[in-house]
Amino acid sequence: MKYETPPAAPVPAQQPVRVALPQAVPYVTYAILGVTVVFYLLQVASVFFSGYPTTFSNIGWLELYGARINEFIRAGQLWRLLTPVLLHGSPTHIFFNMYALLSFGTSLERYFGHGRFLTLYILGAFAGNVTSFLFSDGYSIGASTAVFGLIGAEAVFLYRNRELLAGHFKSAIGNVLFIIAINLFLVGSLPGIDNWGHIGGLVGGTMFAWFASPLWEIEGIHPFLYLSDRRSARQAFTGAVLVFIVFGALALWGFVR
Repeated sequence: MKYETPPAAPVPAQQPVRVALPQAVPYVTYAILGVTVVFYLLQVASVFFSGYPTTFSNIGWLELYGARINEFIRAGQLWRLLTPVLLHGSPTHIFFNMYALLSFGTSLERYFGHGRFLTLYILGAFAGNVTSFLFSDGYSIGASTAVFGLIGAEAVFLYRNRELLAGHFKSAIGNVLFIIAINLFLVGSLPGIDNWGHIGGLVGGTMFAWFASPLWEIEGIHPFLYLSDRRSARQAFTGAVLVFIVFGALALWGFVR
């Protein structure tokens, strides 16, 4: 009797699986935007009550006490390594920064969570202003230090989850790198732009995100699939401490050099 082996069943082609992304309301992003706008309105109002010497006659008291002014930082006013993020020089300045905050912040906050996102924003501002303090003269203001931290974190998030994002990864990371290049090499070369602040914010945000960015994996049984973040709170805390130590040490070096 002759037996024949039945033909092997064809292996079904892998099909892409759709999994819902986190949909939490980005309260922190909206709060930062609202607070920044309020500070800008107060800043504009304060111009009418400045009454300061000629050197600072074109700015209000809020800007005078919050801008990144190196001589005052060296005199011990360390809050100036953070407060410039709340101040802006014109309606155009605040519009573009807040537009960028909404563009990157709303999605990043959903992915990172409220606490990690707020930490990212603060660390980007701190790292950017420390770098500006070291390598720029005069004074500077603006949320672009923190915004560049968000851009760096977006790049890290995409890279860390590149396998899960599949075909979306190349186009998304290409867009982020294009935005970085345009802003650093084209916009950053314009007069009055504190490009060192941008670079510092980008580095600080990238460093933190390398430790704190979500590491997604798909769990569950089809069709009940969901995303699980393998990143621990301890890793995020480590990243925050590392950025603070590195840029805190750089700030100290700026005091003694």
